[in-house]
Amino acid sequence: MSLSPRARLSAAAILGIALVIRLVAACWWQSRLGEQPFAFPDSHSYWDLGQTIADGTTYQYQDEDQRVFRMPGYPLLLGGLFGVLGPDVPVLWARAVGAVLGTITVGGVGWLAGRLFDEKTAIVAAGIVALYPGAIGTSVFVLSEALFCPLMMIQLVLWHGTTQASAGKQWWLAAGVGAVAGVATLVRPSWLLFTPLLLGVALIASCQRRRVAQLAPAVLAGLIAVMAPWWMRNYAVAGKFIPTTLQAGASLYDGLHPQATGASDMSFVDDFRRQQVAQDAQQTTALVSTFEYRLNQRLWRSATAWATQNPARAVQLAGIKLLRMWNVWSNATEFQSPRMRAIVMLTYTPLLLVGLVGACRLGWRQRATLICLAPACYLTLLHLIFVGSLRYRQPALLPMMILAAALVARWEWPHKVGEQRS
Repeated sequence: MSLSPRARLSAAAILGIALVIRLVAACWWQSRLGEQPFAFPDSHSYWDLGQTIADGTTYQYQDEDQRVFRMPGYPLLLGGLFGVLGPDVPVLWARAVGAVLGTITVGGVGWLAGRLFDEKTAIVAAGIVALYPGAIGTSVFVLSEALFCPLMMIQLVLWHGTTQASAGKQWWLAAGVGAVAGVATLVRPSWLLFTPLLLGVALIASCQRRRVAQLAPAVLAGLIAVMAPWWMRNYAVAGKFIPTTLQAGASLYDGLHPQATGASDMSFVDDFRRQQVAQDAQQTTALVSTFEYRLNQRLWRSATAWATQNPARAVQLAGIKLLRMWNVWSNATEFQSPRMRAIVMLTYTPLLLVGLVGACRLGWRQRATLICLAPACYLTLLHLIFVGSLRYRQPALLPMMILAAALVARWEWPHKVGEQRS
């Protein structure tokens, strides 16, 4: 999509405003924390792993029992920051990098909106994301979503591009879809199954099954090529195929256990570690793999066994997690002040409703609708099993805002919008 001179000027202004807002938000958030560098426990682990990468030491969190603890994508970014600015770089610099990534995300949303609709929708969509508080927060927290969001948007743009490119370019774009999906998975492990499932749905529901079937090998080849080094590294560490991390068992148990509430509470891990240590001490035969692997298996088996024995409670928890993920205000106590509740509710609720109306107006089987809703559907289904939180809906909201922008930009759909199906 080529923009008119006026649209280019508007886009540049929106990106500039987005960057300034995020930089100001980064400074405000850091000042709000005071002496404490981070507000979220995950941030500490990403920071420490980034330092191990910069130092060239073993990639592990705290000790050798956590060598497959986090995906390396976001720590690699932080490690590069340490390499350029030194090991004592202030946390604010990482937030500034997140602000830049958030601005790229704004551009990615506008880019996809322009490809799916028109330049007016692109400008409106970019403007919405530039000002949306949830997108601003995701940019400045030292969390993997800051890097994941622009990667997700690039993948969706490339996926749409495969439908319009010439036969020769389609293969390269398809391989790019898979490669970007692999990089995104190295940032957020939960993204691993999105691309295969998207291909599966397209093969079943699309009216262009033959094209999808032809491009699927290139997509999967790109995904595997990017993930293969991580898989080989994990096999060298644990002697087992580990597709993402050895936190999958803990994450599953976090969502499925007798005291589960739908929120995250990892206090159970220490008890499981003690149980595994005791079992290992009594083991008379050779131990399987590493302690980290055995602990992960124990947690995974405990979670699945409990869910199998308590299906009604597991279904009830799924409903609780659904409400937590798409709640109209924050579930976390630190964000439940009247002001924060009002900000979340008054900015999120209208966008969600307008986006859903936009999807209805366009039609649920149209390509634009499917592309914009696919991340939301996938992440929602995933977090019906794992814990639910507003954090996990933030990436899903980005493409949904395109549907809201299309409705705002034109109260009636253009005559030919969405004629092609996925």
